[in-house]
Amino acid sequence: MFNRVFRRCYSQLNFLTKDRYNVKRGDFGEVTNKHIQLFEQILGRNGVLTDENDLEAYNIDWLKTVRGSSKVVVRPRNAAEVSEVLRICYQDRLAVCPQGGNTSLVGGSVPVFDEIIISTSLMNNIFLIDDIAGTISCDAGCVLEKLDSELADYGLMMPLDLGAKGSCQIGGNISTSAGGLRLLRYGSMQANTLGLQVVLANGTVLDLMNALKKDNTGYHLKQLFIGAEGTLGIVTKAVIQCPMRPKSVCLALLGLDNFKQVLETYRLAKTELTETLSSCEMMDSGCMDSVVNNLGLKSALSKHYEFYMVIETQGSREDHDQEKMETFIDKAVTAGYVTDGTYTFEPSRINNLWQLRERITESLAKNHYVYKYDLTLPLDKYYESVYAIRNRLEGTNALAVTGFGHIGDGNIHLNVQTKEFDHQVHELIEPYIFEWTSAQGGSISAEHGIGFKKAEYLPKYGKSVEAVNVMLKIKSALDPKGIMNPYKVFQTT
Repeated sequence: MFNRVFRRCYSQLNFLTKDRYNVKRGDFGEVTNKHIQLFEQILGRNGVLTDENDLEAYNIDWLKTVRGSSKVVVRPRNAAEVSEVLRICYQDRLAVCPQGGNTSLVGGSVPVFDEIIISTSLMNNIFLIDDIAGTISCDAGCVLEKLDSELADYGLMMPLDLGAKGSCQIGGNISTSAGGLRLLRYGSMQANTLGLQVVLANGTVLDLMNALKKDNTGYHLKQLFIGAEGTLGIVTKAVIQCPMRPKSVCLALLGLDNFKQVLETYRLAKTELTETLSSCEMMDSGCMDSVVNNLGLKSALSKHYEFYMVIETQGSREDHDQEKMETFIDKAVTAGYVTDGTYTFEPSRINNLWQLRERITESLAKNHYVYKYDLTLPLDKYYESVYAIRNRLEGTNALAVTGFGHIGDGNIHLNVQTKEFDHQVHELIEPYIFEWTSAQGGSISAEHGIGFKKAEYLPKYGKSVEAVNVMLKIKSALDPKGIMNPYKVFQTT
């Protein structure tokens, strides 16, 4: 059923990224029948996809905002096969696009032209779970939710939790240095990745699979590939640090009347829930309306509020954690920060409340085109980004401007909805929002990476000229022919 619906929607998407964004193809070779035959010799026929119907889902992002025209998807099962494929691509200067779960929101995981898509989906083995050290060693194609489920039997958990956890893969999480819902407590993938195996552009297999938590021997090479978005090599294995799974989880949904109250509530949460606070999220009324009206979810609060917060604690004793949460909510209400709220320890209710936050992106994209911006801002400027874009788009075809995100780490997801892609709206938002963010001392990418959509803005609003030049030297050293995920992160072609 899903494939039929996807194909019907896909057939209506007649745009190509190269045309919409006026991109010029780089000086790369073209895939021939000889290349296809060589790939089939390495991977078998089932490991190489060339049928147009099979290629559809790989050529477009799940938000349907970028679309390439790759003619082949290769699906290796291990690093050795990745190495052989890349040796061929490197020799004949064939551009490649690494792809995991294809949940990128910045166009980083789909081709711009006819790049060969290297999918890691068949690389999904778990090699070792060390419950004493608290680590997991696995293939890059393992799905985040599956890893978390496997770790549960050992009393451990993945340090990362995303709305896309049911389809995103750990290799992609590492390659974008994903943050997610609990970065406030556990940190990003950069902080939790202990070791990697990476295949470089020329096919060299780089073994950095060190499971030690302290290793200060020379350059920290693994850091080059965390957040590199597949532009330096393909992550094929990883060792991840895993915290203990909490015995007690509590989730609160709060209703607030203005953003100042959101900030005061966050301040209070840090004070009252210090040792148990694991997540602090916010969303505005437009986001709540979207998940309720477009997905049929139900808010647990009886009235409508301008802002909502989702606050989670993780601890080891429910009685202790309940007392802490009750004290926190009582103080927040008494101080006039929170108008209404509810909390629960029951897993099914926790899951239902999280849906209101985790499915916002899905709800906004239903029957709409969505311009999404992933920003980090000082907290006093956090929601001003929404007001700034609302004012700028007044009188245009923009239907709504909304914001939600991780108030605990300053990461806001700014969203603009239109019925379909609108050049006027796009040009009014970009580069204005990046210039505005930079002027506030913020970052133009908090956790989604640069991908394709932000590549031209990296040297203007993301990094200094000197920093970008160093990055380009690293890129040139590891990928001198520029075949690894071209058009992403840098405008090099």
